[in-house]
Amino acid sequence: MEYRILLLAVKGRDAAVIAQLLAKAGHESLICDSCRDLAREGQRGAAVAVVTEESLLDDDTAALDGWLSEQPSWSDFPFILLATKRAGRRPRDALKMLRQLGNVVVLERPVHSETLASAVNSAMRGRSRQYEARRHLEELQSAEGRLTSLNGSLEARIAERTGELSSANNQLMQEVAERERAQAALAQSQKMEAVGQLTGGIAHDFNNLLTVIFGNLELIQRRTEDEKTARLADFARQAAERAAKLTHQLLAFSRTQNLTLKAVDLNALVTGMHDLLGRTIGPMVRIEMALDATGPWALADDNQLELAILNLSINARDAMPDGGVLTIATGGRPAEGRDLAPGDYAVISVRDTGSGIPGHLLSKVFDPFFTTKPIGKGTGLGLSQVYGIAQQSGGTVRLSSVEGQGSTVEIWLPAAEATLPAPEDAFAADARADGPHKRILVVDDDADVRRFIVDCLQSLGYSVDEAAEGRSALRRLKETPPDLLIVDYAMPGMTGVDVVMEARASAPALPIIMATGYADMEAVDRVMPPESLLRKPFRLAELATAVRRALVPSTA
Repeated sequence: MEYRILLLAVKGRDAAVIAQLLAKAGHESLICDSCRDLAREGQRGAAVAVVTEESLLDDDTAALDGWLSEQPSWSDFPFILLATKRAGRRPRDALKMLRQLGNVVVLERPVHSETLASAVNSAMRGRSRQYEARRHLEELQSAEGRLTSLNGSLEARIAERTGELSSANNQLMQEVAERERAQAALAQSQKMEAVGQLTGGIAHDFNNLLTVIFGNLELIQRRTEDEKTARLADFARQAAERAAKLTHQLLAFSRTQNLTLKAVDLNALVTGMHDLLGRTIGPMVRIEMALDATGPWALADDNQLELAILNLSINARDAMPDGGVLTIATGGRPAEGRDLAPGDYAVISVRDTGSGIPGHLLSKVFDPFFTTKPIGKGTGLGLSQVYGIAQQSGGTVRLSSVEGQGSTVEIWLPAAEATLPAPEDAFAADARADGPHKRILVVDDDADVRRFIVDCLQSLGYSVDEAAEGRSALRRLKETPPDLLIVDYAMPGMTGVDVVMEARASAPALPIIMATGYADMEAVDRVMPPESLLRKPFRLAELATAVRRALVPSTA
C-alpha cells in the first residue's frame, strides 16, 4: 500500500495513458476520481501522486488540504504535477495550489514517458527515505519510552532483584541444609543397615543355640521321671522361649523376615511387650495399657507388629524429654475413610503427652528419611516402616496431633477370628515303624545343631546321614540318594538355596526341608514353598511333623 502511485486526471484518457506508461516502467498505480478520493487513498498509503493541473483547479481541494496539513513530522508527501504549458507567469490560483501541495515537481506537457518515469522514481526514492526516517523516529520514541519506563521502575526493580537474590540465597541455604540432612540420614541408614546385618547374624547363631537347648530340654522332660528335674527343665524351657522371642525381635529389627499374616491376639501381644517397652522407654515415661475387654484379634505379622509398636513408643518417648505418659490401647472399629476396604478392623493406638507435631509437618511424617530429630538421633525410617507394615497387612495408619498436647498414632489392621493354639503333635513312638525304611541326609555347618537333628531323627527310627557343607552333601546325594534332604540356609561356601537348586537339578522329586533361623527370605521364597520351611528354634514335635509331612508324598 505504501508504495502505490495515485493518479488524478479527470479529463479524457489521461489517467489511463499515464497508468500504462507507469506500468511499462514497473510501477503499480491507482486512478482516483476526485481530490477527496485522492486524499482518502493517500491516508491509506501511497508513495507519490501524479496529478494534472486542471484536475486540481476544477475540484474542491479541501479534503486534500486537510490530509496534507495533518501529515506526521516525518512525512512530506511528494506530488508530480502535469501542468499545461503556458507563456509567461502562472496564474495566482495555480501558484497558490503549488504552495498548498508543498513537495511538488512540475512537468509541463507534453511529457516524455522517460521523463515521467524518472520523476516518479525520484519521488519514490524520496518517499522511501521518509519511511526510513519514520522507522528511526519510531525506534527512538520506543527507546525513549523504554528508558522512561525503566527509569521510573528502577527503584522497584532494584528492590525486586534484591528480593530475588535474597530468596535464591535462602533457597540455596535450604538446599545445602537438606543435602546435609540427607547425607546424615544416609549415613545413619547405612549404620542401621550394618547394625541390622550384625543383629541378623547374631540371631542366626542364637537360633542355632536355642535349637539345641530347646531340643535337649524337651528330651529331658520326656525321658525323666523325676518331678523336680522335670520342673527345672520346664523353667529353663520358659527362659529359652523368652530368648526365642527376643531373637524374633532382633530379626524384625534387621528386616530379614517377610510378613507372615495370621490371627494375632492384640491384648496378649501388647501385654507381652510390657517388659520390653519398660526397658526401652526408661523410667521417665509411665506406660499405661488400655486394653479392650472384648479381646480384639487382627490379621497381622506379630513380630513386625511388635516392631511397629516399639518404633512408635520410642518416638513417643523422644517427644517427652521431661517425662510423660505413654498409653497403648486396643479396640475394634468398622472401616473409616477411603483408604480402607469395608469391614471390621482391630486398632492399636499409641498416645503420648509430648510436644506434638506442627500442623504443616503432618503430611510429611510418613515420608522415608523425614525426621525432626537432630542429626544422628534418627533415620526417618521408623514411621515409614510402620506405615509399610500396616499397608502390607491390608490396613493403614492414622495420625492426629495437637502441638503442645501430644500425638496419637493408630494402626488399623483387618479384624480376624480368635483362634486357639494348635495342639502340639505328640512325639509319637509309632513314627518309628517307618523309620528304618527312610534315609535322611542332614546338612548343617553347626556341629551341635547337626548332631541334635541327627539324634532326634535316629530316635524316631530313621536312617540318617550328615554333611557339614554343601559340596560334600551334593556328592553324597549322587552316591546314595536319600529319601529326604534337610538343609540349613546360612552355610559357608554354598547357601542352602544353592544346595537346593543343584539337588533339584539332579533329583527333581527329592523332598527337601530347609531349616533356618536367619535367611534372605526373598532368595528362599524363590525355591521353597512355605510348608517346606522349618524355622529355628524348633521343637521335637515340629521336626517330627515336618519330616512326616515331607515324606507323605513319597509314600503315597
